[in-house]
Amino acid sequence: MHGEYKVPGGKLVVVDLDVVDDKIVNFRLAGDFFLDPDDALEDINAAVNGLPVGSDAATIAAAVRGALPAHATLLGFSPESVAVAIRRSLAQASGWRDYDWQLIHSKPVAPMMQMALDEVLAIEVGEGRRKPTLRIWEWSEPAVVIGSFQSLKNEVDPANAALHGFTVVRRITGGGAMFMEAGSVITYSIYAPVELVQGMTFADSYAFLDDWVLTALKSLGIDAYYQPLNDITSPKGKIGGAAQKRLGSGAVLHHVTMSYDMDGDKMVQVLRIGREKLSDKGITSAAKRVDPLRSQTGLGRDEIIERMKDTFIELYGARSGDITDEEYAKAAELVVTKFGTDEWITRVP
Repeated sequence: MHGEYKVPGGKLVVVDLDVVDDKIVNFRLAGDFFLDPDDALEDINAAVNGLPVGSDAATIAAAVRGALPAHATLLGFSPESVAVAIRRSLAQASGWRDYDWQLIHSKPVAPMMQMALDEVLAIEVGEGRRKPTLRIWEWSEPAVVIGSFQSLKNEVDPANAALHGFTVVRRITGGGAMFMEAGSVITYSIYAPVELVQGMTFADSYAFLDDWVLTALKSLGIDAYYQPLNDITSPKGKIGGAAQKRLGSGAVLHHVTMSYDMDGDKMVQVLRIGREKLSDKGITSAAKRVDPLRSQTGLGRDEIIERMKDTFIELYGARSGDITDEEYAKAAELVVTKFGTDEWITRVP
């Protein structure tokens, strides 16, 4: 069995192993990481050989850590990343390059359609009617997108939302409220077979699925990094946040919103939670909490998106695609039956 795991912000960890009598045998670790002393590699191999195949990641990582010499130095990887690679091998997980990716950057649509398209496209991938896809969104009107389990009244000031023309919608993933205006954010979704994140915890998969965008941002001069559980940030401030859901159809939906040029004052009028966070931190300006991409790059939004698309294509390969008429029709039906209904929007009042 063979498994690979690219450590977010680090190096590639590669494992090969066999299974005999429900135990790991013939284990071999490789990769482009750094390890000192050299013979610590054999210590790691010996620690893993003989472990039960049902060992969880924590057990494997503890075995690896316990076998390392006290003075060992690991750069670009960790015992935990070795454990992830092993679990991915045993689960026969796939890699990015195992798929023929589509890249969609299509027309703006209404907020409720955005929510519906996320569910439809994820289901289509999970059921094999669509190839794994990266979709970059465009907004036709301002919106507040609240998480699946958030309280509507606790998150949104309805009077101010209406005053500023914001539609309030609820997505199918968890996490916090997002403040969306056309041209002010960069939002993307990844729809992939769940095998891509097989063997990973939710925490591991968040950073894994966004590693490519960190590469793109770093190429633009931003010292971007992942802050668990789901934030993309930099020394100058938070850039964006991610949310994820694994569907019964066999797909993982992962989406991210990054701030490009946020109107912080308007945000704290529309979002109640924004006021509380700022008050807790003694900050009077929302712009100090979320540092937009524009201030860090000096580039136009379209230029940043193009670099993101180029980076994804270079790393994983992708062909331009689009949403089909049938998928739009399925999404429109979901707007009527689910995402546009009071029952859904107020499911947590």
